[in-house]
Amino acid sequence: QVRLVESGGGTVQPGGSLRLSCVVPANIIRSNCMAWYRQPPGKGREYVASIGTYDSSTYRASVKGRFTISRDRAENILYLQMSYLEPDDTAMYFCAAAKTDYCPSSQSAYLYWGQGIQVTVSS
Repeated sequence: QVRLVESGGGTVQPGGSLRLSCVVPANIIRSNCMAWYRQPPGKGREYVASIGTYDSSTYRASVKGRFTISRDRAENILYLQMSYLEPDDTAMYFCAAAKTDYCPSSQSAYLYWGQGIQVTVSS
């Protein structure tokens, strides 16, 4: 059974920073597409960022320039560095792994998910 485990969430003031981590099995983080999704309160789960096997990354428009996705293959960790956080970034954040090395456009194509971790941006 594949387990993805997130950590690093919490409460931060607007303008602050957080770094989320996700421990991923070595055989998956080595070459699979990895992504972060989030689910704001009362809303559906939405795409945040993804990173392909050659480490090319894409972001939703509202986080571009503020968030950075990266992976450490030596430590088997996926990261999401979040800076200049805004109240609208408040959500449960999930890491996800696709079965492919390219990043699918649909979240239903991501086969493995973490349990989620809460990020709250509030003054």
